[in-house]
Amino acid sequence: MRRLEIWPYQKEWALQFKEASEKLKGVLGDVLMDIQHIGSTSIPGMAAKPVIDILAEVRDIGEVDAFVSEMERAGFVPRGEHGIPGRRYFVRATENVHTHHVHVFGKGSEHVMRHLAFRDYLREYPDEAERYHNLKMQLVDDGVEDVKLYQDLKAPTVLELQERAEKWMDGRKGKTP
Repeated sequence: MRRLEIWPYQKEWALQFKEASEKLKGVLGDVLMDIQHIGSTSIPGMAAKPVIDILAEVRDIGEVDAFVSEMERAGFVPRGEHGIPGRRYFVRATENVHTHHVHVFGKGSEHVMRHLAFRDYLREYPDEAERYHNLKMQLVDDGVEDVKLYQDLKAPTVLELQERAEKWMDGRKGKTP
C-alpha cells in the first residue's frame, strides 16, 4: 500500500517542473513538441500529493523507446505504458518516494487534450478548483491513507470535472484568445 501524503500548495512546484522539463528537453531534443506541467501541483492553491506531473507531447510515441537509456541516466525510470495504451510513463524517485511522473504521448493523443483541459478548467474556474480541493481535504480528514482508495473515492468528482473541462475546451476551440 502506498501511503497517501497531501501537501498544501507549494510555489516551489513550478520551479521543480521547470528544472525537470529542462532536463527532459535535453534528453528528448527534437522529438519533443511540447512539455506541460499538469496535475494538481500545476493548479495554484490546490493541495496535492507532492509529485510533479509532467506531460510531454512527442512527434511519434514510438520514437521515445530509443531514449529509454538516456531517460534512466537522467533519473527517470521507465514503466512502459503503465495501463494507458499509447503512453510512455517514467517515474523519478528519491529514496523510493516518487517526486515526478512523466506522461509521454504522441502528437494528437486524446490524452494530451484531456489533461490540459482538466488543468486549464480548474485554473479558469476557482469555484470548481475549490470544490475539488475541499474533497481532497475531506478525504484526508476522514483518515484515508491508502493512495488507491483515495483515487477511487475522488474518481466520481474527477470524472464530472473532466467532462465539464472537455466541454469547456471544445467550446473554446476556434476562438481567438
